[in-house]
Amino acid sequence: MVDLGKIEHSHLPIRSNIGSLNLHIAQIGKGELGTVVFLHGFPEIWYTWRYQMIAVADAGFRAIAPDFRGYGLSDQPPEPEKATFDDLIDDLLGILDALGVPKAFLISKDFGAFPAYNFAIKHPDRVQGLVTLGIPYTPTGFEQMLSLPEGFYIKRWREPGRAEADFGRHDAKTVVRNVYILFSKSEIPIAAEGQEIMDLVDPSTPLPPWFTEEDLEAYGALYKNSGFRFPLQIPYRQLTERRPVAVDPTIKQPALLIMGEKDYVIKFPGIEEYVRSETQKKFIPNLELKFLPEGSHFVHEQNPEEVNELILDFLKRNI
Repeated sequence: MVDLGKIEHSHLPIRSNIGSLNLHIAQIGKGELGTVVFLHGFPEIWYTWRYQMIAVADAGFRAIAPDFRGYGLSDQPPEPEKATFDDLIDDLLGILDALGVPKAFLISKDFGAFPAYNFAIKHPDRVQGLVTLGIPYTPTGFEQMLSLPEGFYIKRWREPGRAEADFGRHDAKTVVRNVYILFSKSEIPIAAEGQEIMDLVDPSTPLPPWFTEEDLEAYGALYKNSGFRFPLQIPYRQLTERRPVAVDPTIKQPALLIMGEKDYVIKFPGIEEYVRSETQKKFIPNLELKFLPEGSHFVHEQNPEEVNELILDFLKRNI
């Protein structure tokens, strides 16, 4: 258990191409050593970083964790189906400007890595260093995953209406529960013909031991508020629409990639070979790589002490 009482919550009005959106921000720490911004994935919100936020704040950093637009307590854009990853990059710039942060470390997980990597290219003077969990930097995207079978969860969720119908059979809390159970396994979630992704979880299956009912309540309440309309657009229906944001796709800042050996993502076609080879360093030369033997897709919640140690070591070496 961690004491979340000292984490402050507010809403920032961020100007965008569709007008002003109020983004929910959680933050803690005075920031004597600098600022760290945490970017969540799916099915997460700011809460996923609870252990890391407190650890970096205790170490002398300011920790900031937004809910992306359309997630948690942040505003929904008026037309979610028109959203792109560029919107998240613009929102991140707006957050740093609004909070008076000239430069920050970015820590990201899952699809949150995409805006983090591209922000580092587009606004290199605003990024002190990058820590990414579970998703390597691939300038050309993840198109190879589309070679997986028709029942692959991302293919299913990219199909307009199908995930909405699948999720709609359950309340928000059950959807999050099922996704946490599925995504914490080492096998890629793939449904059989005539089966939906939510059917892959037996209702009697317990939560992972490191994810409590209290945690599930926190997630469920936030997704009950936001729904899944935007999260299905970003990331799933925009994954293959991403393009490099600059002619030179090289990320020059110090970077750390933390991968769990039992993260199902490493089984995507070509990913393990790419991560373990030197190819990645052609695009991100100052990269360190750490594998955690028992780590799942949610390694930061599963093994927070080990992940916090890696993060703090990286931050202190790159102040």
